[in-house]
Amino acid sequence: MRTSPRLVAGAALLVAPVVVALPSAASAAPAPTAPAPSVAATRALGAADSHAGDLKASADQTFKVVGVSVDRDGTSHTRMVRTVRNLPVLGGDVIVHQSPSGAYEGTSLTLRSAPNPTAPKVSAAKAKKAAAAKHYTLRDNGTLVVEARTADHQPRLAWRFKTEGRKADGTPSRVFTSVDALTGAVLFREETIKTDAGDGQGLYSGTVPLQLTKSGTSYQMKDPTRGNTLTGDAENKTDFCILTFCLFRAPTTLFTSTTTHFGNGTNANRASAGVDAQYGTDETWDFYKDVFNRTGIKGDGKGSSNRVHYGSSYANAFWDDSCFCMTYGDGDGVQLAPLTALDVAAHEMTHGVTSATANLTYSGESGGLNEATSDIMAAAVEFYANNPSEQADYLVGERVVLPGFGKPALRFMDKPSKDGKSPDNWSTTLKNLDVHYSSGVANHFYYLLSEGSGPKTINGVSYDSPTANGQPVSGIGRDAATRIWYRALTTYMTSSTDYAAARTATLNAAKDLFGAGSAQYNAVAATWTAVNVS
Repeated sequence: MRTSPRLVAGAALLVAPVVVALPSAASAAPAPTAPAPSVAATRALGAADSHAGDLKASADQTFKVVGVSVDRDGTSHTRMVRTVRNLPVLGGDVIVHQSPSGAYEGTSLTLRSAPNPTAPKVSAAKAKKAAAAKHYTLRDNGTLVVEARTADHQPRLAWRFKTEGRKADGTPSRVFTSVDALTGAVLFREETIKTDAGDGQGLYSGTVPLQLTKSGTSYQMKDPTRGNTLTGDAENKTDFCILTFCLFRAPTTLFTSTTTHFGNGTNANRASAGVDAQYGTDETWDFYKDVFNRTGIKGDGKGSSNRVHYGSSYANAFWDDSCFCMTYGDGDGVQLAPLTALDVAAHEMTHGVTSATANLTYSGESGGLNEATSDIMAAAVEFYANNPSEQADYLVGERVVLPGFGKPALRFMDKPSKDGKSPDNWSTTLKNLDVHYSSGVANHFYYLLSEGSGPKTINGVSYDSPTANGQPVSGIGRDAATRIWYRALTTYMTSSTDYAAARTATLNAAKDLFGAGSAQYNAVAATWTAVNVS
């Protein structure tokens, strides 16, 4: 008997993602004249099972519904994407057409045969060389996919790389390149900067690509490719709120331009800070999507908003759930400069992710874990973005501190005590600290788990991370450490998780990702011990 392909209905379509049990022909209920999208989706998944040949399906494929349209007469058209053995099939999307009663009426697809990927013969490192292009910067180390968008539409195992650069006329360019994982040949290049692309020159980020929205004869700093995330000017005004009720909110006056360029890299141009904020949001959005398949802060594809130039000499930045927005001050000009650096933007946006997942209470040890999560993901975003103007490191806020601050960064993940207030290791007094300092233990854990103890130089920055027990620990790499922390946050941490519970949560995450007793699992345990959490 043929094994059915796995079928999944998407969260955007239904109340929650579910695995749909396929009805038999005998038990299927009579169809309504105009089925609801959820009903059409369920029927389409059933049709995918019974017409697997038409869909080029197989037992190890998973289908996910991403959209349904229903004609006035009840005819439905259900769009689905597929994975095979957990690999996305690019060009494997399909539309299932059904009558008002649910009868199968055919499919639309370009895929010529069922994907059947084998192990790669070409390493990611070798494929990366093939993907490189003059004047373009590689932004990742490659992801395995099945590429089926070539002229013959035959599915092939491929390494996919993201590169960024500029076209001859100066237009920003972001290209994804698929390299055959069996032969090393370039299969497909996809330009993802589309119409109304522009750029901006920020205070910190340099000249960066921006996706814009055209409105009449002008362009808005509003990104239609990232949930309409936008950035505006708070006009140096502030919110006036009593508890959770706001009598007045500072504006978010959308930045606009008659050209597709914003900012000039100086404070004199108010859009320069806006470029940094929008760019920081873009990179953080892409990081969560590319690394964790999370689309937007809540995972629902909806963008947030940024306000820059908040208040007068306001030397801080914050995330606010109530407006789903990030707000940045201009700094006081003595200790802090404008707070729009990449790691600050990623830090604030991650507060939104934490709020939408574990919702760690912003007090005591859970509050320290909340702050540390933002610092951890901010560091990961810096390394992901790989922007030479925003050097990736394990320092927090190093670009926004001025000589009057007296230290080269706000916080130091390799040895948190270098800020004079954060502890390197856990103790019973931790619960009495401000959350920005009790975060030090988790920041230290993440650095040690990523890089290990002792002296090390990364991107020109020197680190020397100690351990509580004096015993050296070895790192497992930043990628594995980041994935473990994210899974712990989204799967095991709750609102009141403390450091002891965080140890359990990350061990569970390591077990899920790498297996109990794996090198990564054992490293998590040893690293928590190294910061005195048992």
